[in-house]
Parts: sequence; structure tokens; C-alpha cells
Amino acid sequence: MITMAGKAVRKWWALFVLPTFAAFIIGFVVPFIMGIYLSFTKFSTVTNSRWVGLRNYRGVFSDPEFVNALWRTIAFAIITTIIVNVFGFAIAYFLTKSIRGSSLFRSVFFMPNLIGGIILGYIWLLLINGVLAKWGRSITFSGTYGFWGIVILVSWQQIGYMMIIYIAGLQSLPGDVLEAAAVDGASKTQTLFKVTLPLMMPSITVCTFLTVTNGFKLFDQNLALTNGAPGNTSELLALNIYRTFYGRIGFEGVGQAKAVVFFLIVGAIVLIQNRLTTSKEVAA
Repeated sequence: MITMAGKAVRKWWALFVLPTFAAFIIGFVVPFIMGIYLSFTKFSTVTNSRWVGLRNYRGVFSDPEFVNALWRTIAFAIITTIIVNVFGFAIAYFLTKSIRGSSLFRSVFFMPNLIGGIILGYIWLLLINGVLAKWGRSITFSGTYGFWGIVILVSWQQIGYMMIIYIAGLQSLPGDVLEAAAVDGASKTQTLFKVTLPLMMPSITVCTFLTVTNGFKLFDQNLALTNGAPGNTSELLALNIYRTFYGRIGFEGVGQAKAVVFFLIVGAIVLIQNRLTTSKEVAA
């Protein structure tokens, strides 16, 4: 039996969907298609573009700074994904136990995620430089310092957010399965690795997806903490694209081509990662 509300929804659904659909087309689809087109042109504005074919893409892969930033970003994404998920899950696992003040600890660990990336970058710039000053150095002394400074910053910021997702997953685990494992004589370690982790794969899929994508598209923390210094040796991919597009006159097309390549790389990696973790979900 169809209710009056159901009849109204069937009759007027297009009226409610249209504004959101139009905003999606105007705000995402059209700029995306125009961006792909502009990557094959030489332009300074969208009205004076001139077709140059694949020349911009040849400029992408002949730019050693782009290639270096790409490998640096891949390494950064791998390292932060491991650190954030391992520590996020560990903290969530302990905070779901009967620990006094666990709600307070959850709030404290989540708070860094509420602070903007630019502000965090400047805060950690002062903190890290304060520590390195003891040895007469700063975070811009070498690209290695800058790279690991960004790793520390991003890990500190994101662990609390992933912790919340893992806590939700741990609290939704079927209690009868965990009780059955205890009755069968499984130790806490065996229960964790043989029961809890396989059942947590949906949460692990979400968290790895978020950390991988966040690692690749990181921009504001990189800009505020090191701005690529020294000599762009701590520059990640998003900052390299930004600097190419806005910092080099006549290279707007190359910057746009880099953005398209960036999209394809991230899309491919995320699809592979999702396929791998989802297959573990099914197996579990």
C-alpha cells in the first residue's frame, strides 16, 4: 500500500533532485571536462586557449621535479597510511576496553582533526624548529627533515579521526563470536588476529581509503610547514602542481596536464587498494 507521502515523493522527486543534480553538473562535471580539455592547450585564461596536443604531457614527464615529487608522495602516502592505521586501531582497541576516562581520551585524540591544515602547519613549524634549534638547524635544513616533519604532522592530525571509525567498528562486532572464541580457549592475541581483525575489514577498508587519498592530495600542511624548501626537496605532488600552474608564467597547460595525470594515478591506486581490502572483507 502506497502512502500519501510515497505518492508525493513519486510525483515530485525530480523537483527535489534537480537543484542538487544541477549543482553537481555545474560545480564538478563541467569544470572536470574543461580541465581535461585545457590540459591539451596552451592558455592563460579559459577564453584564449590554443590546442597543442600532447606537448603539455611531454612536459609533465620531462620535469624531474614532478617525478621526484611523485615518488616522494608515494612514499609519504605509504608511510602515513601504515602509521595512522596502526596507531588509530591500537588506540581504539584500548579505548573500547573498560578504561577510566576513555571518553575524555577519545575527545583529546580527535581534537587535532578539528584544526585547519594551514594553522597546524605553522604550529608544528614552530615546534619542530624549536627542537632542531638545539643543533643549529631548522626544518628547511634538508628535504629529509621536511619530509619527516610532514609525516609527524599528518599522523598526529589523522590518528584521532581514524580512531573514531575503528571504535565504531569495534563496538559493532558480534559479541557471540568473541564469546565463542573465548570459550574455545583462544588467547587475546589469537582473538585479535583471527577474529577481530577479519571482522574489522569494512572499517579498515574505509580508513585505508581515507589515509591513502589524504596522503596523495596533501597540500595545505606541506605549504605551511616547508613550502617545498629547501629547493623543492620536501615538495609533494599537490604543491608541485600548484607551483607549476600559478608560479610559472606560460606553464598553465603543463600544470593542468599534471593535475590530470595526478587524478589518474590517484584513481588507479585507490581502485587497487579498494579491490584488495574489499576482497579481504569477502574472505572474512
